[in-house]
Amino acid sequence: MGKLTARLEEWKKKPFLLRIGLIMTGISIFFIFVGIFVTPYDPEAMDASSKLAGISFKHIMGCDNFGRDVFSRVLKGSATTLFIATGTIGIGITGGILIGAFAGYFGGVLDELLMRINDAALAFPSVLLALVLISLFGTGKYQIILSMGIAFIPSFARIVRGEFIRYREMDYVQQAKLIGAGSFRIMFVHILPNTFRVLVSSILIGFNNAVLAEAGLSFLGIGVQPPDASLGRMLSEAQAYLFSRPGYALCVGGTLIFIILGFSFSGEGIGRKV
Repeated sequence: MGKLTARLEEWKKKPFLLRIGLIMTGISIFFIFVGIFVTPYDPEAMDASSKLAGISFKHIMGCDNFGRDVFSRVLKGSATTLFIATGTIGIGITGGILIGAFAGYFGGVLDELLMRINDAALAFPSVLLALVLISLFGTGKYQIILSMGIAFIPSFARIVRGEFIRYREMDYVQQAKLIGAGSFRIMFVHILPNTFRVLVSSILIGFNNAVLAEAGLSFLGIGVQPPDASLGRMLSEAQAYLFSRPGYALCVGGTLIFIILGFSFSGEGIGRKV
């Protein structure tokens, strides 16, 4: 009981924005993982008699223009979005750490070269850069992950570089050099763990941006392709029935906003705490 009380007190001390963000993100992830294994209906099953059916106890988010259960498709589409966002951030943070670590730790000519290339990539909006890469790699889940992941590398590289410049002159780093520790050990064992607090906030905000970017690309028809469900594509389909069946767009759009705000609030809350 004492431990539970202590944890509750610790929870209350967290920034309000962080608490709200974690609750929203937790709810989103819970439903997404449940939807991976079980959905009320087959997301691809069509029923002409239920075409554009409204919200009811049978279909809590109604049905789309093909008679498919919207709630089941939202669960499936959210899982697809989370998968793409996770892969995107994985590529982005890995590439960003490697570039930022080498540039920030070694400095000099290497830093100038890497950062000029990085700045050139940052000059393009990440979605625009992703569009260029998609035109090269093609459409599909894995092509989108690769394209968006590469587009997200420059922003992470800039953050990591700043942290490595901050820590490379610290006393513990100089002591590690004196006892003969190699550069790679110092970079990835001594310095990198100290950047995690900043990186966690950046990763959560990156998730937010990745979800929004994937939805935008799918909305334009160049993201996730049928038969895979996607919130962006569903929103694109729903706009044709905005006045005759507004609940369709509101349910899909509301889910997308809920997920985005959850990651955004969590990232900003952790950033303020740091």
